[in-house]
Amino acid sequence: MSTQPEREYHEVTLTEQAVHDYLADHPDFFDRHPALLSGLRLSHATGEAVSLVERQVSVLRQRDLKLERQLKELLAVARENDVLAAKVHELSIQLLSAGSLERAVAALEEAMRLGFNADHSVLVLFANPDNADLVDNSRFFRALERDDPSLGPFATFLDSSAPRCGSVRDAQLEFLFRKDAPEVGSVALVPLGERCQVGFLAIGSADADRYHPGMSIDFLTRVGQLVAAAVSRY
Repeated sequence: MSTQPEREYHEVTLTEQAVHDYLADHPDFFDRHPALLSGLRLSHATGEAVSLVERQVSVLRQRDLKLERQLKELLAVARENDVLAAKVHELSIQLLSAGSLERAVAALEEAMRLGFNADHSVLVLFANPDNADLVDNSRFFRALERDDPSLGPFATFLDSSAPRCGSVRDAQLEFLFRKDAPEVGSVALVPLGERCQVGFLAIGSADADRYHPGMSIDFLTRVGQLVAAAVSRY
């Protein structure tokens, strides 16, 4: 008969989460057990077995590619912002050098059409129409009293102070773009002053996704502030 005490074996059930947590808490585990590491095999996308090291290299390579794509996207956005900033700067110079409302309106219309590549744009100023009849640009420029009945479809927007982007109602499209309304897929409405005190700028695009509610409005806000300050002088 053996005199050595019998070993008691206790069955321990380990969950995947327990193994995961242990390895996460002990990242040097495989450094202390290299033989175990070399024996591990994982399935590859091709179905063939590869070593853990090879799998790690593959994961890191994929992660690098993802980070590279993200970096390229960030650089593209940065370049677009630089271009927009330059256009806003140029518009600022043109508006500052304008000596009259007519020249300021002409400079803004040219900037929207050529600088910002707007398919359609309309500037609405709240003023006595008789005092602004010297501006010879009826397609881009509208002067009317704030309580004009034709502005009824814009009642909610006129109480706001932030640009709105997306699709708009047919009545708004027809007021703004008239015969060109069917060509407009999305619109950016830009207040000029708090609660559209001075008026508003409408920019229309044939692309239904060009202006959407989730887009950044920083540059639109700056353009609105700039135009409001410029035309208020007259």
